Amino acid sequence: MNTPLARSEVFRKETDFRVYSATISQFKERGIELLLLLAALTSIAITLGIVGVLLYESVTFFRQVSLFDFLTDTQWTPLFSEPHYGILPLVSGTLVTTLVALLVAMPMGSLVAIYLSEYAGANIRETVKPILELLSAVPTVVYGYFALLFVTPLLQKVWPGLPGFNMLSAGLVIGIMILPYISSVSEDAMRAVPVSLREGAYALGATRMQTAIRVVFPSALSGIAAAYILGISRAIGETMVVAIAAGMQPTLTWNPLEPAATMTAYIVQVSLGDLPHGSIGYQTIFATGLTLLVITLLFNIAGHALRKRYRQVY
Repeated sequence: MNTPLARSEVFRKETDFRVYSATISQFKERGIELLLLLAALTSIAITLGIVGVLLYESVTFFRQVSLFDFLTDTQWTPLFSEPHYGILPLVSGTLVTTLVALLVAMPMGSLVAIYLSEYAGANIRETVKPILELLSAVPTVVYGYFALLFVTPLLQKVWPGLPGFNMLSAGLVIGIMILPYISSVSEDAMRAVPVSLREGAYALGATRMQTAIRVVFPSALSGIAAAYILGISRAIGETMVVAIAAGMQPTLTWNPLEPAATMTAYIVQVSLGDLPHGSIGYQTIFATGLTLLVITLLFNIAGHALRKRYRQVY
């Protein structure tokens, strides 16, 4: 019966159902929020755990080795009978290989990003970009032997006296390896630039290249800087390529034609050895890892400041 009492009962049930549905939705949203918060806190906890282990072991190391000698000594021979603990040879090897890699990856990656963003059609972009990103899927040990057995013999035809292990071939191959990181992120940043800026440049008579270089590239510079920092961090932390192709002998040199060891290569060398846990030789890998972490952190801070500056300007 369609009486006022029946209509009131139906309205009450509908109201209760809506309240119940809203309560369930709130619980679901709260659960999703807590799940996302847990994921974020887990990543932070893992990072703090890594930093904590490095600091704990490094403090034990620096109780026996002077921090001044660690930062200024030009010899790194911690496993010799007369040990020296100067980190500079490992730092120089790391920075030289990274610089060579960036001299390859940054200009080439930027040019590839400009082409994919401003010149390539949709079909070409959808074909070239996935193929380019496959470079990042190749195992780094394959890159290492590629540098040792292919790139180095080619370079020896140009420099006949080039050693079999050298930082130049390792740096060149690392540059090829990090090319997808720089080109892909840079291309995404450039494609995010509003079309109105391009149209305004075209209306003023600019060519496509002038628009790409003078309008799109500066407007996307914060994202491009992030791509560069990602490439730098990837190059500094590379292990197998430098361990195979650059050599394992710590030498303080800034000449890329010479062999040298990097911080990551030394960590691999000691980790595969038979040094007892807790010995001063074993603890050197944590001091080296902490140094590597600080260098990477400084590059990331510089990149963040650069992104912040250009985001304000543009």
